[in-house]
Amino acid sequence: MKHLIAPSVLSADFANLQTDIKMINQSEADWFHIDIMDGMFVPNISFGFPVLSAINKYAEKPLDVHLMIMDPDRYLRDFKNSGAANITVHYEACTHLHRTLSAIKDLGCKAGVAINPHTPVSVLEDIIQDVDLVCIMSVNPGFGGQKFIENTYKKIQALRYLSSEKNNSLMIEIDGGVGMQNAASLLKAGADILVAGNAVFAANDPSVAISELKHLNIDILTS
Repeated sequence: MKHLIAPSVLSADFANLQTDIKMINQSEADWFHIDIMDGMFVPNISFGFPVLSAINKYAEKPLDVHLMIMDPDRYLRDFKNSGAANITVHYEACTHLHRTLSAIKDLGCKAGVAINPHTPVSVLEDIIQDVDLVCIMSVNPGFGGQKFIENTYKKIQALRYLSSEKNNSLMIEIDGGVGMQNAASLLKAGADILVAGNAVFAANDPSVAISELKHLNIDILTS
């Protein structure tokens, strides 16, 4: 599978959000990555259903919704109804993770699990067959623009090994500090989806930045 690029709307210009949505629609991006933060699970608040619904109104590509919230089960249907195609919950926020994943799939969404930098991939061993994607946080969640955590490469490799026997179709998503400086190495380690925030929206031409990430030649850039 050709790797996917999911620009993080958290880094967009919220005063001109429709303009940035149009840019993503017209670019080579594959998904919109939407970070939902509640100020409790992470020390930041982003946005909720009204903004998500507004994005969905204009978006022409799937909404990859990343829930950095406590007790996400309360709102799964609301996120589906607001446009989510993928719903990713945090391992650290779910007491009954298997039940949560089943509920997401019952809504017709792809079910994802995110793990924080301090959480080993081994905790996913018993549910890996029930997951569509795993989002490895390569920064501590809550804020954009943080420094990439180098141990991420080892976690990608460990997760790819873990999934090799039980779920060959698992997609591995990397979120945090992703840019041209490390994208090729992440893909070579086994990543399938790159979430890019500042690397896209702080670029002189965001569409070009997306295209460059989409058309990386892994063999050349990592040789």
